[in-house]
Amino acid sequence: MTDEILLKVSGLRAGIEGREILRGVDLTVRPGEVHAIMGPNGSGKSTFSGVLTGNPVYKVTGGSAIFHGLDLLSLDPADRSHEGLFLSFQYPVEIPGVSMVNFMRAAVNAKRKYFNQPPLSAGEFLKMMRQKREIVELDNKLASRSVNEGFSGGEKKRNEIFQMAVLEPRLAILDETDSGLDIDALRIVAGGVNKLKTSQNATIVITHYQRLLDYIKPDFVHVLYKGRIVKTGGPDLALELEEKGYDWIKREIDGEDECS
Repeated sequence: MTDEILLKVSGLRAGIEGREILRGVDLTVRPGEVHAIMGPNGSGKSTFSGVLTGNPVYKVTGGSAIFHGLDLLSLDPADRSHEGLFLSFQYPVEIPGVSMVNFMRAAVNAKRKYFNQPPLSAGEFLKMMRQKREIVELDNKLASRSVNEGFSGGEKKRNEIFQMAVLEPRLAILDETDSGLDIDALRIVAGGVNKLKTSQNATIVITHYQRLLDYIKPDFVHVLYKGRIVKTGGPDLALELEEKGYDWIKREIDGEDECS
């Protein structure tokens, strides 16, 4: 591990329509690390990923997020993406009429333009696309169709990891990527994520269940409850949550809140 900090979130507070959801989140992520964020429904997990990636439905009311030295919260969503932030959706959307090839080539060339690099030609892009497709075992027929149109749940998730492979983000946030996946699809998706891991990038895995963490091994496991990270540990914490559920943490934190 390195002393370099890729993402530092301090006292992050945010909400929607006047209702506070995040109540002071602190998180530090370094290159090469995998962080898992777990927690009961309604604890703020998806809100956290939405705030980091710039979803306009959420209003930030306090705190900061510094992403490789940049004030992340001041960047618009497209620039956050160009700077290396990637979000894999829980429910990927279909984009009828837009081919996967054209969609991804436009995304790659937009990023290259942001860094004043020349665009990739069609031939250069197709060569790169073939290499990346193999990482996530994405069928060529799927890659040539409209974005996610007619895809199964597993195919949509695999397609998201393919997009991640093409864009090569510094920090990937996987928001309940395991949702609706059977074991075979889970293995392929997780295998793709693991192949893309380097000492220069990092991953935040947001999940409700421990089973994904059998395949994507976290360095740190955090429990988000009532809009705060209330517990941090190693992989064993995820196993403990799988065995005991979240009630023991709720009792522990709610008891502390009553005392204070």
